[in-house]
Amino acid sequence: MSTSAKKRNFPLDQVRRHLEPGPIVLVSSRWRGNENIMVMGWHMILGFSPALFGCYIWEGNHSYAMLRQSRECVINIPTLDMLDAVVGIGNSSASSGINKFHEFGLTPEPALSVKAPLIRECYASFECRLVDDRQIDEYGLFIWEIVQAHVAANPKCPQTLHYRGEGEFVVPGSYVSRHSDFKPQNL
Repeated sequence: MSTSAKKRNFPLDQVRRHLEPGPIVLVSSRWRGNENIMVMGWHMILGFSPALFGCYIWEGNHSYAMLRQSRECVINIPTLDMLDAVVGIGNSSASSGINKFHEFGLTPEPALSVKAPLIRECYASFECRLVDDRQIDEYGLFIWEIVQAHVAANPKCPQTLHYRGEGEFVVPGSYVSRHSDFKPQNL
């Protein structure tokens, strides 16, 4: 049995450091012959069938207009060995004219269902089409349908990156399974 943790008041503008446990993703896009990659940590799964993915994208981000216009992207999941590229991409802007694929040694590969490129070095890539744009103007919330998924067979439990803010990342530790206790439910 666990013991109760002693809690203290915490700054509201920092709660994201505890609520963003999902992996950092690299969003690749293509519009009118231009490609870009952006780093994103604010995302969530919204549905299973169809597979829906929601994410926040700031309107000041260079990819914002590309994604609104093309209405498609690829969500790529990098691993620990890509940390320097992830930080570099996050600290740069395509509006300065750099090609992030070339600058950070990443390989664009053709997707099967969308024009945006997959990133070869990433553990997983999910091709997406914008399925609901009603909350973009007010909240910056894009809702995508995942139309094609590509996931490496190994490793089974990749070392993904989870951003905690202020330049700090968490990498998953031990693998824990309760598979034998799992009882599927019809939701």
